[in-house]
Amino acid sequence: MTVAPAAPATAATELIALEPWPLDVSNVKLKVSSEHFDRLCIQNPDLRLELTKDGELIVMPPTGGESGKRNGNLFGEVWYWNRQTDLGEAFDSSTGYDFVAIGGGKMSPDVSWIEKSRLVGVRIVGFIPIVPDFVIELRSATDSLKPLQEKMEEYQRLGVRLGLLINPKNKQAEVYRVGQSALVLDAPNSIDCSEVMPGFVLSMDRIW
Repeated sequence: MTVAPAAPATAATELIALEPWPLDVSNVKLKVSSEHFDRLCIQNPDLRLELTKDGELIVMPPTGGESGKRNGNLFGEVWYWNRQTDLGEAFDSSTGYDFVAIGGGKMSPDVSWIEKSRLVGVRIVGFIPIVPDFVIELRSATDSLKPLQEKMEEYQRLGVRLGLLINPKNKQAEVYRVGQSALVLDAPNSIDCSEVMPGFVLSMDRIW
């Protein structure tokens, strides 16, 4: 891989170093290429990183115990349904997706699912290079709502058939479908996802 030459400092700092180092991104936007992002992920395996379609690096801190428990319950619901039906594959929050070829970034939903036939011949050892059919994003106690809504809109733009933004703080769920405005549900007991995942109804009992 050829390392790009150093560029003058700008308001959005261009990140080109390839050696591991402590990242402090609290007051600066860091921009990286897709290739540099891949190297960062390899060299910093303990960090959860994402890359926006504009090349901005997003560093996400570990969640607290309450969010981790909720996310485990959400993934468990999807995993158990999929084990029973064998209709596809379920993926947890450590899974990355590569949308660069279709004008997106590299993102990691908290929960995702892909229908089985779409995975035929697809290599999933690294970042998965196809758009999932279904995603869940869970708002943690420290997350701002607007960036998560923008992330859901990006999933929608890329073609995710059904996306759920779970917001325990407000006891709301936002439902995103391709070509439709987001639907806000107030403290639902469950969410019917059968339009994409036949027979799957996501229980919210352990979330609120």
